[in-house]
Amino acid sequence: MDIIDELRAFVATAQSGSFTAAADRIGVSNRLTSKYVAELEQRLGVRLFQRTTRRVGLTPAGEDLLARAPGLLDDLDELLTDMTDGSKALTGMIRVAAPLTFGETYVAGMLGRFMDENPDITIDLRLDDRFSDLATQGIDLGFRIGQTDTLSIKARKLGELQSILVASPDYLARHGAPQSAADLSNHACIVDTNRRNPREWAVVENGQNLMIPVQGRFLVNSARAAADLAADGKGIAFSPRFALFDGLSSGRLVPVLNTCRGDPIPVSAVYLEGRRLPRKIRALIEFAAKDIKTANVL
Repeated sequence: MDIIDELRAFVATAQSGSFTAAADRIGVSNRLTSKYVAELEQRLGVRLFQRTTRRVGLTPAGEDLLARAPGLLDDLDELLTDMTDGSKALTGMIRVAAPLTFGETYVAGMLGRFMDENPDITIDLRLDDRFSDLATQGIDLGFRIGQTDTLSIKARKLGELQSILVASPDYLARHGAPQSAADLSNHACIVDTNRRNPREWAVVENGQNLMIPVQGRFLVNSARAAADLAADGKGIAFSPRFALFDGLSSGRLVPVLNTCRGDPIPVSAVYLEGRRLPRKIRALIEFAAKDIKTANVL
């Protein structure tokens, strides 16, 4: 039995949590995946999984192996690619995670441009506003907005996100425009619950950092939905620029309080610590770092 196949089956099972999902990921049968893992356990003389009827969980030995095996397999794949003819071409699958709205408005298009330059690359894009667990979900690269505090994650900063205050001309005609950040407390504000402190907006007004308490009848966990609600006259939104392009360009939204802006929020490409990145992942990070500057999305 090939130990490489055994290791691939083990990693896929550990990351997905089941033999069935692992079999789908590596393209073999459920029975063969289970057999590969059993052969690896016999070869190593340790139990790697605790098996139940619904899920398989890692033993301490399995956790130790999972910390090292993906990097070994990536290094092997890169070595084999570099040694074959046409090794300059990037090939294979890249699994990417990104926040929902940012992923829809920017990341998907950026990945499409990357694929245009690398026709042998396949992308699996997962969009979710919750931070993805890169290890357990088998994610090669994540795009994140905000600070990344997890010790096992490394981050490459791509830029800084700016949020601005916007409302519809109709709303401002009916309710008047706020004259200062403090006036926001007296307006209907659309609360984006993805923010760390949804009901306190961190703004910089004339160089002064302020935390402004806001109120509103609409709470939503989407920057794009908040912008759409503001465009419909439901209140003032505090949204990142990438979610506002359509509304601002059509005139359905106008900036409010040009003296105010949001605190800069980092946008980063993140990946697991302690492993050498495959060439295709390094290439995607470099592509994104250049693309995000020319796309005028932040």
